[in-house]
Amino acid sequence: MTEQTQAQQRVVVVGAGMAGVQTAVALRERGFQGTVTVIGAEPHQPYDRPPLSKAVLLGKAEGSAFEVDFEALGIELRLGREALGVRPDAHELDTEAGPVPYDVLVLATGAEPIRLPGTEGVPGVHLLRTLDDAERLRPVLARQHDIVVVGAGWIGAEFATAAREAGCAVTVVEAADRPLAGALPAEVAAPMTSWYADAGADLRTHARVVRVEPGEVVLDDGSRVPAGAVVVGIGARPATAWLAGSGIELGAHGEVVADERLHTSAPDVYAVGDCASFPSGRYGERLMVHHWDNALQGPRTVAAAVLGETSAVYDPVPYFWSEQFGRFVQYAGHHKSADTTLWRGDPSGPAWSVCWLRENRLVALLAVGRPRDLAQGRRLIDAGTEMTPDLLADPARPLKAAAKG
Repeated sequence: MTEQTQAQQRVVVVGAGMAGVQTAVALRERGFQGTVTVIGAEPHQPYDRPPLSKAVLLGKAEGSAFEVDFEALGIELRLGREALGVRPDAHELDTEAGPVPYDVLVLATGAEPIRLPGTEGVPGVHLLRTLDDAERLRPVLARQHDIVVVGAGWIGAEFATAAREAGCAVTVVEAADRPLAGALPAEVAAPMTSWYADAGADLRTHARVVRVEPGEVVLDDGSRVPAGAVVVGIGARPATAWLAGSGIELGAHGEVVADERLHTSAPDVYAVGDCASFPSGRYGERLMVHHWDNALQGPRTVAAAVLGETSAVYDPVPYFWSEQFGRFVQYAGHHKSADTTLWRGDPSGPAWSVCWLRENRLVALLAVGRPRDLAQGRRLIDAGTEMTPDLLADPARPLKAAAKG
């Protein structure tokens, strides 16, 4: 586009989380001259989510607002405005405050937590996704209530960690036979089971919540667990229900289907972050990544595409981390296509890693207390380097020392 036409372009970003804010910032950093408007459903200044389950929840921080000078960057914020729909043919976004015209629209509405059936409006049942959620839960922890956490996934473990740190009695109820059942193979998640007991939390697997009563939770085996509060962490789904009727293609999980440049099925509409899936050439399948790094990296591809840089293709090595029960857990890659699993170190100890290979090339790595393994592994995955498995399995050697050539 010419400088004149670019200056007249209106980019509207729906969603004021990491993906939305970083898209706006990336456009300015790349020299975009048109108007940039970020529309957010929450009234708060845009903020980062990871601290919500840690510092904000424990009262060590009041909030986690992004350190972005929106005014200096010429980014207009319209907060407390929910998006209601999109009319791609008219190039208009419908909001509570009326229609907003756009030349380019970026969908960055993230994901929303899945609610526990039958608990809508039940007092004492909480989710942990927003700043308001964290603010509601902070006094619960401060009063050291008995807490039941439903779900032993990443967010459940992080919340249980914070609750134990605050001195609460914690019971974690998980329907599967182990923690992180949806994220990791059984043999990899198995060592993590003992982390709960070590931290003084009661993990109950093969257990489901039948109902929540005042002061307690009833499980499917008939047992009753004291519960001054219940925190639900059973997953999240893309926040895309508002796109119904727009004609924008959604995938099997309700996510916006984006291409390798994060363009959607509608003209001039892009999707980035938790609300979207994208085709991975690296892994040969479509990925939907609900993690912070995806919301940080994807906006660069969107900004490049908006500016006409056709070489920009989105195919990252997915990455995330979790702090739970005194351990720093990191994961890079995507392990489902692996044909070999190798362990580095003793999984009963404080530091160990798991490497997944396909045809002797590293495709994914989980590191517990071994950040150097993660850093080196992430680069080796990205490069597609062939590895020597025997050397890779030796935890005393640097991971990169197992690279061939």
